[in-house]
Amino acid sequence: MALSTRLASPLLRPVLAAPRWAAPGQRRELSTPQGPGRTLDLGGIFPPLATPFSPMQEVDYARLEGNLRRYASIPFRGLVVLGSNGEYPYLAPQEQLEVVSCVRRALPRDRLLLAGSGCESTQATVQRTLSMAEAGADVALVVTPCYYRGAMTSAALVQHYTEVADTSPIPVVLYSVPANTGLDLPLEAVITLAQHPNILGIKDSGGDITRIGLMVHKTRQEDFQVLAGSASFLLASYALGASGGVCALANVLGSPLCQLDHLCRKGRWQEARELQHRLIEPNTAVTRRFGIPGLKKAMEWFGYYGGPCRAPLAPLSPPQVEELRGAFSANGWL
Repeated sequence: MALSTRLASPLLRPVLAAPRWAAPGQRRELSTPQGPGRTLDLGGIFPPLATPFSPMQEVDYARLEGNLRRYASIPFRGLVVLGSNGEYPYLAPQEQLEVVSCVRRALPRDRLLLAGSGCESTQATVQRTLSMAEAGADVALVVTPCYYRGAMTSAALVQHYTEVADTSPIPVVLYSVPANTGLDLPLEAVITLAQHPNILGIKDSGGDITRIGLMVHKTRQEDFQVLAGSASFLLASYALGASGGVCALANVLGSPLCQLDHLCRKGRWQEARELQHRLIEPNTAVTRRFGIPGLKKAMEWFGYYGGPCRAPLAPLSPPQVEELRGAFSANGWL
């Protein structure tokens, strides 16, 4: 079964043609080859990086660089910074820019850097997106504004994202994460926004596989890519035509997730299904069950620096740590 390989429109702003991205023939093995008119391929796995903090809850850039050195050996398509798992709302604006700059310096040029730039107001999102581009981001990941969610109609959200995409010097990826925002970006808004030449795709973390299939189907005439927002439904998303995945579990089990991506692209569905089954329980543990504190604790077991979260996020209790460990050990990861 062929997977979606749609890429950004050639009508994008000239900055997209800069040598920030690898030229055809220089892309890594798991990346879908480029074709005529294609400028940027999101196919593959992106870990949404956890932000490491010191015991005093300051951003620990040395620890971040240490994690990045280890991630460099894993065939990720790129990295996501300042997403939900990066404790984005808890970082000061200057810290956000410094994190992006730090990751950009360490990241090989053939790998993409997606940076969260969503704010509550359109004006602030426009400004933050420009700042992320200047700091070295290749793509802006823009979460839905949600504080006044009752007023966030399809029309309001289309207007918001259109203004951001019109002014952004880098491509925009929509970000729908209803577990955190209480707001699902409406399907009709996604279909409309997919027609914008500077909107590259969507990261959908809702877990509704019917919705993901419809997004792929309804945007098939556009240069628009759908990214699964969780490892738990990655295989199902690929089977319906998704291009890749932004998966919290990739911070911990990056190689197995890249292997799942590879198996799906090769059509080795039985092997992919067996691997997917072993990833569901640990993924649920580091997302819905225990969240970022669970993710950071699991990172430590696999040789990465997790460290503390910023308050008010609290560390796991000893019984929670044992339950988390059980989710990994029961599936053969520990």
